Amino acid sequence: MSKRTIYLIIGLLVSAIIGVTLLQLDLIQTAKKVNEQRYDEAVQDALKLAAKEQEDRETAEIDVQVNGFNSPRPSLGGLTGGNLLGGTKVPMAPRLEKLAQYANKELVDRIGMDVLDKNLKTEFANAQLDDGLEYGVYDNRLHKFVIRNGRQLTELGSDTSRHADLMNSSYRVSIFDDDTESHGQIIAYSPQKEEVIFNSIWYNLVASMLFVLIILGCFVYTIYVILFQKKLSEMKTDFINNMTHEFKTPIATISLATDSITSPRVLGDPEKVKRFTGIIKQENKRMNDQVEKVLQMAKLDKNKLNLNLTDVDLNDVVTDAAVYISLQVEPRGGTVKTDLRAEPAVVEGDMTHISSLVNNLLDNANKYSPESPKIIVSTRNVSKGVEVTVKDHGLGMSREARKNIFDRFYRVHSGDRHDVKGFGLGLSYVKTITEVHKGSINVKSEIGKGSSFIVIFPYRQD
Repeated sequence: MSKRTIYLIIGLLVSAIIGVTLLQLDLIQTAKKVNEQRYDEAVQDALKLAAKEQEDRETAEIDVQVNGFNSPRPSLGGLTGGNLLGGTKVPMAPRLEKLAQYANKELVDRIGMDVLDKNLKTEFANAQLDDGLEYGVYDNRLHKFVIRNGRQLTELGSDTSRHADLMNSSYRVSIFDDDTESHGQIIAYSPQKEEVIFNSIWYNLVASMLFVLIILGCFVYTIYVILFQKKLSEMKTDFINNMTHEFKTPIATISLATDSITSPRVLGDPEKVKRFTGIIKQENKRMNDQVEKVLQMAKLDKNKLNLNLTDVDLNDVVTDAAVYISLQVEPRGGTVKTDLRAEPAVVEGDMTHISSLVNNLLDNANKYSPESPKIIVSTRNVSKGVEVTVKDHGLGMSREARKNIFDRFYRVHSGDRHDVKGFGLGLSYVKTITEVHKGSINVKSEIGKGSSFIVIFPYRQD
């Protein structure tokens, strides 16, 4: 998959996530506005019903005082209209006089506080409003509050400055209106309105956030998989190319040596035959070693590695490995030094794999060093184990390379050097062997200053 395709996919996914997020936010905002509107209407309706019940209560009192009974409905008949009961019309003059008397009374005397408090609480409960609503009765003629939350206010307590919350509220209805004026208002205030509205949409908000996070997580994981697969594909391609080169060279050498042996001039010279058979044997061993590396990593990948645990003296392992790598380093004008400070240096481990681990590190130090390699191998005791450090003064690595050097098939780019061979399996093998021995590995490196690989083996595998 090309980079352009990957960037296109990333762009589309990012656009989709942003679009879904914005759409969810818009829907939540719309739901919030709808719930606010419903809440406002519910409060307003509750106030209207409470005001109507107060007016009906006063009307009933007037009917009883004028007629001696409670008239269910006013008559619409003639000039003398009135209330009908058994077909009898009652004159309107006494009723109008009584209405005028009530209109001249103080607003607080016309309000049944207990009834109003009970009615409002009932209406609030029926509308499923919260219990945090506060209310007050405002006298339009006196320009002050006379009742708040079911109790009559004193002269000092009626000061409007003490009731700024109610004064600024939009929840209000008129009460005891007549043809000339509105005598008062019932005003409500909801200090917990925002909390109530939020509680009504929190489920949708949390669910939306959860789904967006799931989509975002899947997006990040998808991008990670795409990039990882691309990287893995590139490393495998590099591996195949390296493997082809590694096998092609000995095969060509063996083929050339075989053809030479069949030559009559060579067949008659035992020394030449011996020389060419030695070349064939050496190249064959080289191919076997490469195949063994691949098979060994395949076995590690399937978790089929069985350790043959014995007491391993790391000082001895380092000494033997240093002698072996010196045969390759010294012809290049380089040196291999050992600094064995660990005492004791014996750990519990698999001798074969630990030896291969140290040899891999030394071989790596030799590969990525300039013409005169300077390699130092040291051991020392640390808490609960022995530390082995392989230090070179070679090419070094970038920060990005240090992150990936233990990945299978990964090979550090060596600039203009084309003689660095391998499958990119050595350091992956080193890390795997370290981990199965319950140890740890760390690398320190700077470009142009060399690298240090630090491996710690515990004394025991318990």
